[in-house]
Amino acid sequence: MKIDRIELRELPMRLRFPFQTSFGVEQERRILLVTLYADGLEGFSECVAGAFPGYSSETTDTCWTIIERFVAPRLVRRSFATPDELLHALSDVRGHDMAVAAVEMAFWDLQAKALDVPLWVLLGGRYRPIPVGVSIGIQESVEATVAVAARHVAEGYKRVKLKIAPGWDVRVVAAVREALPETPLTVDANSAYRLTDARLLRELDAFGLDYVEQPLAHDDLVDHAELQRQLATSICLDESVHSPEDARKGLQLGAGRIINLKVGRVRGFRRARQVHDVAAAFGAPVWCGGMLESGIGRAANLHLSTLDGFTLPGDTSSASRYWERDLIDQPLEATDGMQIVPSDGPGLGVTLDRSFVEARTTRVETY
Repeated sequence: MKIDRIELRELPMRLRFPFQTSFGVEQERRILLVTLYADGLEGFSECVAGAFPGYSSETTDTCWTIIERFVAPRLVRRSFATPDELLHALSDVRGHDMAVAAVEMAFWDLQAKALDVPLWVLLGGRYRPIPVGVSIGIQESVEATVAVAARHVAEGYKRVKLKIAPGWDVRVVAAVREALPETPLTVDANSAYRLTDARLLRELDAFGLDYVEQPLAHDDLVDHAELQRQLATSICLDESVHSPEDARKGLQLGAGRIINLKVGRVRGFRRARQVHDVAAAFGAPVWCGGMLESGIGRAANLHLSTLDGFTLPGDTSSASRYWERDLIDQPLEATDGMQIVPSDGPGLGVTLDRSFVEARTTRVETY
């Protein structure tokens, strides 16, 4: 397929509620949509980088610049038969995985549309309903956290994940576990702790958690391995895994037993499949984490989650939890904790609400 042009489009979106984690509060999102044009078709993706370099060193602005200056010039007016060929053309772009992923993912959508198949078929998945959970940010009180968690359990979600941070951990987990003794429960620290906090983190073993997600530094595997030896609860690696090699090293070292697979963090669908396969070889389950995506990114996550190794509920809860109005025409809503993979056509199976997208756009460039 010969790429005729690449379009970047930024749209500000406001979450329905502030989402607080250990590294800050987010409510305003600057959505970066990427569109690839080839053979009369359009391939869409959403860059998952945020406005602030908290979760990742990448931001909306750095991704825009990298695509504009280093990615688009290597791709436009060139032909690629596969995503592997496209990634090879970008192999000299070190890092900037979210920027590269945004373009690579759009190519997958483009290719699936050219073949007239759903994206999950091209990815090698198996069509099935996708179990999903909810991620609950740090609330104003323990009581508010319990109330939010109970409401989502009543809605049928299959797992509740609580964001934790030093000073906001054991007591809130204890309260939620007491209120919801049978609910699958996890916590996510987003790298907020040190190995010297191991004694405190061992207190979480008492609550029957499915896992503790990324408790230590974002670039660490060694201390995670030592912490895992001290915990009965499984550690889930997130920010530490950017590649299949990271996944292998982490699982081989015993730094964790589960992987949160975010396609943007690992440079796109091709490497996401490789991370998935490495985890499967170790017998480690994976699940799909969320990055507060609009419907384009949410649809991509659902298609990826059809791979067999995705055995734990992911973060792809109902779009209406986050947005008053989404960027797509299809409502991606969970029913009894299950999401249906979108299928209104080939590729991602969703269509842009073009009038809304145009109205929200603050900048757009075509290369």
